[in-house]
Amino acid sequence: MSGAAVEDVLFEERGAIGLITLNRPKALNALTPAMCIAMDAQLVRWRDNDTIRAVVIRGAGERAFCAGGDIRALYEAGRTGGADLTDFYRHEYRLNARIKHFPKPYLALLRGIVMGGGVGVSIHGSHRLADASAIFAMPETGIGLFPDVGGSYFLPRLPGEIGMYLALTGSRLKTPDMLYSEIATHAVAAAHWEMLIDRLAGGDTPETALAGLTNDAGVPALTEFLETVDRCFAHDSVEAILAALDEDDNAWGSLAATTIRLKSPTSLKITFRELREGRSLSFDDCLRMEFRMVTRVMTGHDFFEGVRATIIDKDNEPAWQPETLPEVTDADVDAYFASLGENELAL
Repeated sequence: MSGAAVEDVLFEERGAIGLITLNRPKALNALTPAMCIAMDAQLVRWRDNDTIRAVVIRGAGERAFCAGGDIRALYEAGRTGGADLTDFYRHEYRLNARIKHFPKPYLALLRGIVMGGGVGVSIHGSHRLADASAIFAMPETGIGLFPDVGGSYFLPRLPGEIGMYLALTGSRLKTPDMLYSEIATHAVAAAHWEMLIDRLAGGDTPETALAGLTNDAGVPALTEFLETVDRCFAHDSVEAILAALDEDDNAWGSLAATTIRLKSPTSLKITFRELREGRSLSFDDCLRMEFRMVTRVMTGHDFFEGVRATIIDKDNEPAWQPETLPEVTDADVDAYFASLGENELAL
């Protein structure tokens, strides 16, 4: 056994596996640029190491696999000025692509919070193993952002219109719904993870190692509302989706519509477009599109206001600009998707 560590992320070679531990439990294992850079470089080394047959990633502590990027740090850097906020996203998206194209099994052990950037370092791997405590969400529209880290690729490819529903509302899914939505591939209790790691370290394939360790997660709650989701979220604009939910006249639809109306109008419109466009784009092209979008978001108003309202001041009363969906014009949306020229994301 051999190991090497960077303070916030630990790397260990254990037999036939490379083991990554996100090691910021007090910060819910939120990702920093240094963590993304270190993980990307380590995956290259393990890709080229014939001894390593698989990679396993987990989060330290019991509260979270990873709650996302370190949004508070981005907020502070943006407010003090001088920092290139796109640097974090450039490193993060390159890591996402590394995971997506990794030629060996990549197993993410999920418990507690799995949101935003935490989704990006898990869902693009071959196996996502969820404990009963796992909670998935892409809540970015509530902070003036959009579902990134490859969200424009994987969300439109979930069954039906579940992806659009999750993207616009930021709704949370528990393990049964993560499995149903194909966000998780297996339900495996955290109590079995060490046994799984030992089997993989001994050279077992993931399929052999998982034998006898998976469990029935239970009945997904989403199935009760799938007809409404697929019908209402299939429309061709955010406004049409809201109108359909309003016309549906049921408690679930009313709650979904109310939730959407609390989000950044700009975020909602660019999110709708990115998911519709992402359906026909390659993974790498989705990341390039998201990098164009995030570059513009980082120079705008709503991200900083959303983070202020939800994370800094916690008054939950963001003053979005513009305030309403009709005020966000097609030209406004187009600007988020325009080429960056020589600053395009290189993968």
